[in-house]
Amino acid sequence: MSAASRSRSRTRATLLTTGAAVAALILSACSSGGTSGGGGDTNFVMGADGISTVKKADRAAAPDLSGKTVDGKQLDVAGYKGKVVVLNVWGSWCAPCRAEAPNFEKVYKDLGADGVQFVGINTRDANTQKALAFEKEFGVTYPSLYDPTGKLMLRFQKGTLNPQAIPSTLVIDRDGKIAARSLAALSEEKLRKMINPVLAEK
Repeated sequence: MSAASRSRSRTRATLLTTGAAVAALILSACSSGGTSGGGGDTNFVMGADGISTVKKADRAAAPDLSGKTVDGKQLDVAGYKGKVVVLNVWGSWCAPCRAEAPNFEKVYKDLGADGVQFVGINTRDANTQKALAFEKEFGVTYPSLYDPTGKLMLRFQKGTLNPQAIPSTLVIDRDGKIAARSLAALSEEKLRKMINPVLAEK
């Protein structure tokens, strides 16, 4: 075997191994809800319910979350400053995302008049048709950014309440800072428990 052939074989093996590791991570995150992250010197506390929170004074700003939605419109989450934003990372292929979708739509309809805006980030769907079919099936009426390669998730700083699994849910306060995070599918009760303290802030 020539040196060039051995090099190509090594490269192919490395790519296959990397691809398998990424696929395993995505699948395990979707089925298990992921793990708590940050590690080391962080300012957040995880409650027994799996919801991590940060005191108002210690919160990090949400990154730039803008782009095209699954229905082709332009959206910038920063435009919702002054509202409490519930950000949900989901994929049409993710069973826990399917389970929680009706809860999100119900709470969105209940709290919209109180200054709460929901925004989805659809990721790992190869095309928008799958995402649109998901929204139609579950009656989702709030907008979702289309992020097939997960670029938006990578904009969050390490050590902050960053989304690390699919699904992940973040609550962003009225100042555009990340107040709470869950790395698992949420019941209606847990979702309200995440939102209410941030909504009550003045």
